[in-house]
Amino acid sequence: MAGIAPPPTTDEAAKTGPEPLLGRGMLLLFIALIGCFTAWGVAQDLTTPMVAGFKRIFEMSTFQASLVQLAYFGAYFLLALPAAVINQRFGYKTGILTGLGLAAIGAFAFYPASKIMTYEAFLVALFAMAAGCSILETSANPYVLSLGAESTATRRLNLAQAFNPVGTNIGVLLASTLILPKLSDPVDISSLSPAELHTIRAGELGAVMGPYLGLAFVLVLIAVAIASQKAPPIVEEFPDAEPHQGGTRGLFQVLWRHKRYRYGVVAQFFNVAAQVCAWTYLIQYVQQALGGSLEKGGFFLQLSLLVFLFSRFLMTWLIGRIRATKVLAVLAALAVVLCVFAMLSPTMAGVLAVVGLSFCLSLMFPTIYGVALKGLGPATKFGAAGLVMAIVGGAIMPLVQGALVDATSAAVSFIVPAVCFVFVGLYALYDLRTAPGPGRTA
Repeated sequence: MAGIAPPPTTDEAAKTGPEPLLGRGMLLLFIALIGCFTAWGVAQDLTTPMVAGFKRIFEMSTFQASLVQLAYFGAYFLLALPAAVINQRFGYKTGILTGLGLAAIGAFAFYPASKIMTYEAFLVALFAMAAGCSILETSANPYVLSLGAESTATRRLNLAQAFNPVGTNIGVLLASTLILPKLSDPVDISSLSPAELHTIRAGELGAVMGPYLGLAFVLVLIAVAIASQKAPPIVEEFPDAEPHQGGTRGLFQVLWRHKRYRYGVVAQFFNVAAQVCAWTYLIQYVQQALGGSLEKGGFFLQLSLLVFLFSRFLMTWLIGRIRATKVLAVLAALAVVLCVFAMLSPTMAGVLAVVGLSFCLSLMFPTIYGVALKGLGPATKFGAAGLVMAIVGGAIMPLVQGALVDATSAAVSFIVPAVCFVFVGLYALYDLRTAPGPGRTA
């Protein structure tokens, strides 16, 4: 896989103790990369309330407003492979800087969009920002793996990914304090003159614009910080396979031959699907179980995100002592149990079970990512793109669960994430069946 550190010197090999988490001189670069993980968390959760926001501002249907999520997930899916090409030709650092630049341009584009005052202008800005985030995520995850020894790669990625929910919580906070409260109460637009309606919409769109402009400036600062740091030496070899032949086609053949990678893409699809399902339908579940309002559901969603945040740091510590896929298997099994319990008991206990799913989810994305990329050598860059494209699971499976909610109830619909967690657990068991090798966390 990419990121195999140079062999230690004789003096270094003689030292006892665990392998250091980072390579020598990589701390400042790692901190700058953590900023990337935080930033795309902010971008994603600033976007979530925009469905309701644009529906209110532009007086449109829920389907039309949902194009916000389609633009976001669509950009992730479409830009992952171009990002791999950039990484392949110019390296991860160039890919990261390209992603930061494009995401910043998209965020800055919210300003002219707020002046144009059309829904399509905001979708273009959002697509550009999400496209940058797609390139950024495709590049940053494997780049983090390269900042030290292969044996600590999965733990290092878990630590960096722990800061993604920090951004998620910041995004939710910004949306709840700077955007949603400034959207005026519904009014009878037939009673307003065109000038009055224009003034109201301009103010509402200005509220949408502000946080994105702030994010744009942060992205530029992160890009400057990364550009000023020296890139680590990256050695790409095939510890588990023969070198490829045939250029890009040969790289795809390498990916297809590696069952751990193929199954990892499937597992990542279902992992992201389970995450989006659990968080999207938590509010409806709370309303069924407790008869609560949207505000009460929002409280439990925020609690769920906080559980996810703190669990990420806990899991980073834990997999330094226990093999990561052992923990992954246990958490996947626990998640299935929690889903079944929530289905059978739509009460406060069921609500807490759904919140507890975030504890299980905290380990999954970076662990699947790190394990799936093992042994890919030069194919790692395209392998990373496939794992990012698997995020499309977050757009597909919630539609299935939504249809089930309409047909049955929010509680029964949690059979969908339960099935998704089964696939994640099977992937963990598959990895555990293979013989331990270099780079496995034991």
